Amino acid sequence: MNMHRSRRFLPSTSLLSAFEAAARTGSVTLAARELSLTQSAVSRQITLLEEQLDVELFARDRRTIRLTTAGEVYARDVREALRKISTASFNLSANPKGGTLDLAILPTFGTRWLAPRLPKFLVQNPGITINLATRLTHFDFGTEAALDAAIHFGRRDWPGVEMALSRSEQVIPACSPELKSQYGFCEACDLKNAPLLSISTRLNAWGQWFSLQNIADGSGQTMYFDQFATVAQAAIVGIGVALLPTFLIQEELVTGKLVCALNLPMQSAENYYLVWPPERSTHEPLVTFREWLLAESASDPQAI
Repeated sequence: MNMHRSRRFLPSTSLLSAFEAAARTGSVTLAARELSLTQSAVSRQITLLEEQLDVELFARDRRTIRLTTAGEVYARDVREALRKISTASFNLSANPKGGTLDLAILPTFGTRWLAPRLPKFLVQNPGITINLATRLTHFDFGTEAALDAAIHFGRRDWPGVEMALSRSEQVIPACSPELKSQYGFCEACDLKNAPLLSISTRLNAWGQWFSLQNIADGSGQTMYFDQFATVAQAAIVGIGVALLPTFLIQEELVTGKLVCALNLPMQSAENYYLVWPPERSTHEPLVTFREWLLAESASDPQAI
């Protein structure tokens, strides 16, 4: 669509406001009074809009006007668009640093760590709205233009984005108290006899853990799950032993639903990052959220 054609389909707000007022009131006179204009000025603006769109919006009968079918549909859309512009302008005026942040999150990180802290952020930044969407793997910001940023777990291996390190993590072999009692784990090689559970996005986690204990990879009988919430629940009900981040299972450890199979933690090779496309780097809600997230992570005693 060339520039000339695009301008045709982007009428000025003065034309749209005149049309919307006349459509809502059913009267050019009332619309003129509402907009503090003359009747002829409102009529002229409506005519200019019809000429610009090349569509008849009103059927005219002497001194009365009536929306055409096309005009009725257009009036609803224009009214909603003007309402959004008005609301956005009011919010911006009330809080220049406000706005919306559309953020992709990892499900368990979002529900266990981020969500409980968000109320504090929103109180500190009342003009900012955060919309959350779940994503498990890398995606293309170019095809998901509605998203401003994402929480990413992995290495610095997401091409075409900027990122800031949020936090690292430590994982432990965790299981139900009953399973630990059943197998009587005493040393690392004992885990090779038990069912092992892992998340499908961390295929090498158990191999890395056994290597850290100087043991040949014993993860051949590993069951894989697509989310941490699922693998954690499987560990809780006694299906097997799972390598789980300590900061995400604090509640289960405190209540005894999960226990440490062996006190042999492992520092994950990957980390949590906030990532965003370069063109969004100065987006004010993102800048504010980024500063808050990094400060919040730094103050978390479990953010190793």
